Amino acid sequence: MIPFFKDYLDRLLELHVEIEQALEGLPQEALDWKPAADMNSLCVLVIHLTGAERYWIGDVVAGEPSHRERSAEFQAVGMDIPALKERLKQTEAYTRTVFESLQLHDLEAPRISPREGHRLSVAWSLGHALEHTALHLGHIQITSAFWKQNHL
Repeated sequence: MIPFFKDYLDRLLELHVEIEQALEGLPQEALDWKPAADMNSLCVLVIHLTGAERYWIGDVVAGEPSHRERSAEFQAVGMDIPALKERLKQTEAYTRTVFESLQLHDLEAPRISPREGHRLSVAWSLGHALEHTALHLGHIQITSAFWKQNHL
């Protein structure tokens, strides 16, 4: 794997480890708990961010349709920590496969976002995927802290 893509994957894996750390030791009820009616649960956040990673890296960058149902991600309930961790691992494995086939010149290649039809570069799509995961990691950390503060 080209060093750039290895470095990117390493950073993504670091974010995933931080997600797992934020979930560690929480009871099942915490995973479906929402701090407010219009906010997302920990389960939803993990399902959504892994769906988004697969979309940006698979659908957009690799051109491999995932048949993602984005709206369904926000209805996710009842998944335990091992299932959420497995979802992260599957996303990591898929990303590794895509990255093994990419070269540096691919970063400049144009892609079309299937959902919006926007023309984007591979570099922009990868940057957005990492940014999106980091944003939701913050949401996960805050939601976990709120749950612990209110329930422990």
